[in-house]
Parts: sequence; structure tokens; C-alpha cells
Amino acid sequence: MNGEIIPIIIGMGIVTYIPRWLPLFFLTRHRLSPSLIDWLGFIPAAILSALILPSLVTGGEPRHLVWVKPDLWVAAPTLVFALKTKSLAGTVVIGMVLYWLALNVFL
Repeated sequence: MNGEIIPIIIGMGIVTYIPRWLPLFFLTRHRLSPSLIDWLGFIPAAILSALILPSLVTGGEPRHLVWVKPDLWVAAPTLVFALKTKSLAGTVVIGMVLYWLALNVFL
């Protein structure tokens, strides 16, 4: 079994490294347009939204829309705070305090 694990780990490393290296290798030789750079800047926010939104608005088995989850009601004012202040630490603290209040005081 030990003889199988090392090649698997090396293979996983190669498979992980190649998709990161290829764009870097090919795109460093070309000048990217400003509009493409702006567009690429939206990708992290889109991925984060795609990961977080389903857990905020759905629940149960099978999944269905749930509008009364405390997660959703806490996320809205936390998002407003984040957009107004641009403070990561403040957003985390506000989100934690609001979530605690939602679970312990209001429910």
C-alpha cells in the first residue's frame, strides 16, 4: 500500500499544479486588455456568491426555498455594512454579533 500512495500524491500535485501554471505561462507573454482585467476581477465575488447563496436561501431535504432562516436575515445587514465601510474585520464582527442576536434573542 505504501508503494501506491507516493505516486498518487505526486500525481495529485501535478494535476493541481498544471491548471495553475498553464494560464500563468501563456498569459504573461501577452498584454491583457483593461476590460478583460476588469472582468477577471469579478470572478472571486461570483464564485463566493455561488457558494454562499444556496445555503442562505435553501434548506431541508430535498432542497427548497426557505425565507425565514436566520442566516439570510443576518447576511443582508452584514452585506450593507460591508459595502458601506469596506472593513473586513468590522464585517466579520458585525456578522457574528448579528448571528448571535438572531439565534439567542430573537428565536
